[in-house]
Amino acid sequence: MAATQLKALYADLQRSFLSNPSDLKRSGVLLNQLKLGLIQAGLLLPIGEQNLDDLAVAREILEIGAFWSIRTQDVPSFDRYFSQLQTFYTDYKYIILLLPSSKGSHIRSSVLPPSPREYPIRGLNLIRLLTQNRIADFHTTLESLPLSADAIAENPYLAHPVSLERWLMEGSYCKVWNARAEAPVEEYKYFIDSLMGTIRNEIASCEEAAYESLPLKDAATLLFFTTQSELLTFAQQRGWQVDLTAGTITFARKTEEQIEIPKQKLIAANLAYARELEQIV
Repeated sequence: MAATQLKALYADLQRSFLSNPSDLKRSGVLLNQLKLGLIQAGLLLPIGEQNLDDLAVAREILEIGAFWSIRTQDVPSFDRYFSQLQTFYTDYKYIILLLPSSKGSHIRSSVLPPSPREYPIRGLNLIRLLTQNRIADFHTTLESLPLSADAIAENPYLAHPVSLERWLMEGSYCKVWNARAEAPVEEYKYFIDSLMGTIRNEIASCEEAAYESLPLKDAATLLFFTTQSELLTFAQQRGWQVDLTAGTITFARKTEEQIEIPKQKLIAANLAYARELEQIV
């Protein structure tokens, strides 16, 4: 793919994705074409000396791809884009250039300008790990960041998932729910909604074990539903019985399995052990 064609597709991607609302279908087509162009130019997974401007463009294309993946609810695609971006966020943060001179070649270090999208994307990756219950990976990824603990706490894109993880461990689900309104970027809300789905199922299991029935209003409050229609849909998925006239939900309890204890075999075994002990004594 020619450089002029690559630049034209890049400009088209910016217009499509940054428009309000974003043209996600068109952006997806352009991203596929641009990734092929990056492969041909050796910029998808760059190695060795590269032009700074070309690296910055390639990085932005992949960053748009990461955000596009979340907006289209394609988590595996986000994972791939995030992996490809690691080269730009780590290996090419500082670039060593060999420049010729009258006295021979000399070394000059150049810096790839930081991206304003880097930490929002890193924060999205941290929340993704939380939604997949990969707590160990969450802490490993957090500790590998080139930032101090104070810097992480002051960075809103990183402090948000750190707070979410702490509240999940504490069982402070109400704080997790309220964190949705405090998301630093819109894409965070997708993963928070996914987290709330997991939390609702855990709460529902507790309700089924603790209560035979609950008023609709109380069940909606406990499950963080804002509308009755959402609660009724969830109740149908769980197999609960809803009485709209009485305004109650009756939980479908699992029948306890009857375990047959082999009494005669246990008694015979105990008597045999007793006889053996008498013989030893």
